[in-house]
Amino acid sequence: MRNIKLIIEYDGTNYCGWQRQNNVMTIEEKVERAIEEITGEEALITGSSRTDAGVHAKGYTGNFYTNSKIVQEKFARAINSKLPRDIVILKAIDMPMEFHSRYNSTGKVYSYTIINRREYVAVGRNYIYHHQRILDVEAMKLGALYFIGTHDFSAFKNLGSSVKTSVRTISQLDIIKNEDMIKIYIAADGFLYNMVRIIVGALIRVGEGKIKPSEINNIIESKERSKAGKAVPANGLCLEEVFY
Repeated sequence: MRNIKLIIEYDGTNYCGWQRQNNVMTIEEKVERAIEEITGEEALITGSSRTDAGVHAKGYTGNFYTNSKIVQEKFARAINSKLPRDIVILKAIDMPMEFHSRYNSTGKVYSYTIINRREYVAVGRNYIYHHQRILDVEAMKLGALYFIGTHDFSAFKNLGSSVKTSVRTISQLDIIKNEDMIKIYIAADGFLYNMVRIIVGALIRVGEGKIKPSEINNIIESKERSKAGKAVPANGLCLEEVFY
């Protein structure tokens, strides 16, 4: 028996997220079907996290057990031969049997991409959130500072999260502007349901001048979801990397 770790890149546009669901197509189901085709075994993948419909990934991690004799160097290519072009296995690595892609994770990095201009987006619109009102990025950077550190992020999770605690540690929150493109990178030891999208939504409110940067601290301390505002759309979100 082998424990195979997969590094997966995918475009989530045409899928209802990572996790298997009834009557809809998901990334997990596509990858499991591909593995079953090449190994002849039932495949059950343990994913590092759940990503929602429309969310993308450059470095998603999963693992599965197999008796297959396919050598490590050829495993990724073999699985890819059975996958659609919007999902690709970047690496397949033999791991110790105790490795668990979710429980062994020490953190993740997400990015969120905003195009900040009046005109709509034609090229790349499935990967970018279009925001017409011009944002004050410097104010957003000041607001971002309040997220850094260990906090109870109850105000920044949507219903559907079944976690035991809402305490998380954000180690990085960078906002980079290049002409009309704004990239936000958030690294943490873990994320709550829709946490990144709600954080970005709150930062946009700061950028619009609707709330002051210092009010981010008040929202965190309130632990009230209603005070954080709306979550931004899923299509601008990408899981960049999972750490171990």
